[in-house]
Amino acid sequence: MKSALATIILALLTTLPAHAASCSWSAEMEEDEGGSVMTASVCGGPKGDAHLMLACFDKPVLSYDLGAAGGELEPGISSSFTFKTGEKSLTKKLELEAMYNYFTAELSGPSDPLLALLRRKGDVTVSADKYGEASFPLKGSGAAIGKVLAECGKGSGGEAD
Repeated sequence: MKSALATIILALLTTLPAHAASCSWSAEMEEDEGGSVMTASVCGGPKGDAHLMLACFDKPVLSYDLGAAGGELEPGISSSFTFKTGEKSLTKKLELEAMYNYFTAELSGPSDPLLALLRRKGDVTVSADKYGEASFPLKGSGAAIGKVLAECGKGSGGEAD
């Protein structure tokens, strides 16, 4: 899992410049060490420097880059983040992938409640007591997430050694 997660993070890291200019959801095939990976991403936060990213190998993996709010984070930490849209909210524990300074979580699959929340309309606000909050638009999220989920379990790229 660690090797696959590191590969996912590497793939996501390489996608940031392409998506940083536009804070709307997109999904594109991105190259990583193991091949092509479908990646959905959106930017947000007060300066547009925070990112939510979704990739999938055997299961979907959500990554949250805090942007400038992340600063220097301690290796090995985790934190509970609340994702809220409209009247719906849920809290999920994310682990820091220290090499890239992203918080990540492997989701249960296509029917994970967090994916359902991210497919709603409006905006989603992601918050944690220690790290503040950032809002992300959800326009286009359903289509972008759908493209990533269509690739789940197909064995494309980044598999663990």
